[in-house]
Amino acid sequence: MPRRGLLVAVVMVLATACSAGGQSRPNGGARADTIVFGKTDGGTTYVRNYNVVGPATQKTPNAEMIYEPLARIDYSDGGTVKPWLAESLEFDEKGTRLTIKVRQGVRFSDGAPLTADDVVFSLRLPLDKPDFNLSGTTYTAVEKVDESTVAVTFDSPGFSEVNQFASPTLPMLPKKIWEKQDLNTWTNPDPVGTGPFVLESFAAQQITLRARDDYWVGKFPMKYLKIIPTSPDAGKAQLLRGEVDWALSAWAGAQEEYVAKDPQTHLYQLYATGGAYSMLYNTARPPFDDVHVRRALAMTIPRSDIVTTLNRPGTEAGPTGLVDLVYKDWLKPEYRGKVQQVDAEGARRELAAGGWTVADGKLVKDGTSYEPTLSFNQDFGWASYADIMVNSWKSALGLQVKPAGAPGANLYESQQLGKFDLTIVATGGAGVSGVYSMLASRAAKPIGKEAATNLGRWRDPATDAVLAKLLGTSDVGRLKQYAQEMQSIVVDKVPFSPIYNSYWFVVINAGRWSGWPTPEKFSYVPFPGLGPDTTMTLMNLKRAAQ
Repeated sequence: MPRRGLLVAVVMVLATACSAGGQSRPNGGARADTIVFGKTDGGTTYVRNYNVVGPATQKTPNAEMIYEPLARIDYSDGGTVKPWLAESLEFDEKGTRLTIKVRQGVRFSDGAPLTADDVVFSLRLPLDKPDFNLSGTTYTAVEKVDESTVAVTFDSPGFSEVNQFASPTLPMLPKKIWEKQDLNTWTNPDPVGTGPFVLESFAAQQITLRARDDYWVGKFPMKYLKIIPTSPDAGKAQLLRGEVDWALSAWAGAQEEYVAKDPQTHLYQLYATGGAYSMLYNTARPPFDDVHVRRALAMTIPRSDIVTTLNRPGTEAGPTGLVDLVYKDWLKPEYRGKVQQVDAEGARRELAAGGWTVADGKLVKDGTSYEPTLSFNQDFGWASYADIMVNSWKSALGLQVKPAGAPGANLYESQQLGKFDLTIVATGGAGVSGVYSMLASRAAKPIGKEAATNLGRWRDPATDAVLAKLLGTSDVGRLKQYAQEMQSIVVDKVPFSPIYNSYWFVVINAGRWSGWPTPEKFSYVPFPGLGPDTTMTLMNLKRAAQ
């Protein structure tokens, strides 16, 4: 958490992590100078669109390996924000002015240096073009101080909002290239970034990135990063055959079906994100603008059944959205270790208190009936978990909710536009404020207009008042006090319902590359969406003995 007058020091932990071992060469696979990532959540074909800030929903995956943010979130250190392309980020005493020192020696892949002008241009884009505000930025002005310094202004104290500068949706871009383009239509087919890789070749079902020789952090042990589309089931077979080195997949039987076959090289890793998978209500439309409906639905989510199906007993989420493992000292005592159990009778009382009945599977009030739909990401294999929830609502309340799976890109678009009833999202962020900032009214948009963070369109004066206090101090004691006030609001008013604690699921075949971090010993998470973490992961790998 940023503190008053604190100069955030650069932490470049690039020491090799605990070796994954592995001596046998897997069957098949790629060249010895290539690492293969099997992408399980991006569909079966790719579109060549590296306009990372534009409005298009279909973009090329893993652009985080080409474009970089100013900072990173260190999940091995309580989700704290640490500099990356910035040498430092320092608030003034009021917390309304953030001074950013631009790291020297960083160059774009075309050889041009990263300058303060590039940083100003990049940070001003979401201000000049609000529709491009994908990271939910809350600062209001950006200015160049000198050739290596940029200042960012907040209308109110922003101590707890520095995490936005670690977002992959707020990358640093080369001004001389981007300022000439129509960012609404440009697809940026030949991307130029500060990141560790450049685009070597592109095909609809294979992207090959080449490691830069002049990357500012250092050199890589591999020459190429190959990205191929796959599905969770196909990916399992590819990992077993050694055709894929690395993938992201929740594999319920991984210990028996994968790890046990070769414990030295078959790795299945879970990293806690500090957040949760939650059900989000579209509070801009009835009946989800009624707290009694939200409470009734939350009280009849069978969390224990879901995590049992996930083969992760004990990971049920508490009602606050804060994971005990990370935020134990921040939780109100009555919420520590608490998991909401199914309470059908209590849920029926809630509906009655709000004047609701259920008839023919529909919610009914004042002569109007509603047939809710639950949307979810079908790329993540969420259909079985959605069915568990749907069946529980039918059994406990007589309510029929329609499950509606959709590809990830389509789902996210509908969530941004507010075109959903109930949906499943990952809730979390850097620190308590990072978890709860999505509830700010200022981030809410009308249905049909894209929202960056407040997808549920939550508007509540009490929430805004506590968030203002939470974001306006760097004093740890007060932060904990305001964090607990927010917890009470979330538990009582139910703007979202946490279901199970969120993890990144990483599956690795270390037969060709060793030196992977482990959940027991890590300084960075091998998750591509985090950008700098993947850079550090790949840089510290070694060719396994053959």
